[in-house]
Amino acid sequence: MYPFGKGAARIMPYLLLSIPVLLYLLLGFGPSMVTVLFSFTDATGVPGQTWNFIGFENYTTFFTSSDSGDRIASIGRSLYFAVAVVVIQNAVGLFMAILINKKLKGDVLYRSVFFLPVVLGVTVSGLIWQLLANPLGGPAQALLNFFGTSSNFFGDYDIAFELIIFVQIWMYMGYSMTIFLAGLQSIPSDLYEAGYMDGASGWKAFKNITFPMIAPSFTVNMLLSIIGALQTFDIIYVLTGGKFNTTTLAFDVYATAFGSGTSDYGLASAVAMIQFVFVFTVSMIALYYLRRREVEM
Repeated sequence: MYPFGKGAARIMPYLLLSIPVLLYLLLGFGPSMVTVLFSFTDATGVPGQTWNFIGFENYTTFFTSSDSGDRIASIGRSLYFAVAVVVIQNAVGLFMAILINKKLKGDVLYRSVFFLPVVLGVTVSGLIWQLLANPLGGPAQALLNFFGTSSNFFGDYDIAFELIIFVQIWMYMGYSMTIFLAGLQSIPSDLYEAGYMDGASGWKAFKNITFPMIAPSFTVNMLLSIIGALQTFDIIYVLTGGKFNTTTLAFDVYATAFGSGTSDYGLASAVAMIQFVFVFTVSMIALYYLRRREVEM
């Protein structure tokens, strides 16, 4: 009748639950509501300077200002970034997970090596690739010089964005691999034995047994990589600082708030809200499709 005890013991679960709830309200929900509020103001972040409510002016500025073309282009660049990262990262992660799941000799070492970029973090990973692709004598430049050519790498308008996509995939493919590997290891071996008896092997076994069984892992990986790719800002900042046509919508939030000579917290908050709607819409569409695929499988 009293699952949590009597007297003071009955309120203990609620007291313990109140701590994370208060932390969420203070550090998560609260700042989000402030961002919504700021998006309707002309706040600049300058101490002592007053700010006023200006309605939807920041939102109209995003789409109608002189640099609105660049902002719209950043949305398209964000979609391109997300599609490339999601497809390649999950394909490579699944391939590595299948290899490691075969119990190869040294599989623990391979798993650690593949997951290492996740542990290194964005700043360290970015600095590593800046050193490797240093146009003034880095290993990649030396290799190109051997073949009689050269490149500015992250300073090249033609390939800088694609190189950032490559680094993003390199950093997080180990994360996708781990989730896929957990799904693969949860598949009962009896299913494969029954499939082999019915003549299902190789591609047929993967199509009819493996892939349907790891559908939940596939859904999780897809959603995490979609949201992560659309919110990517840090690796762009480290590698190019948003130059050389590498600005995305997420980076535009930072550039608007801190990247110009005068901070514009109001407009930056509006850009952040547009990004939120953008990421939420894409994620919900992907979730609907992936859940429907799970049911069909």
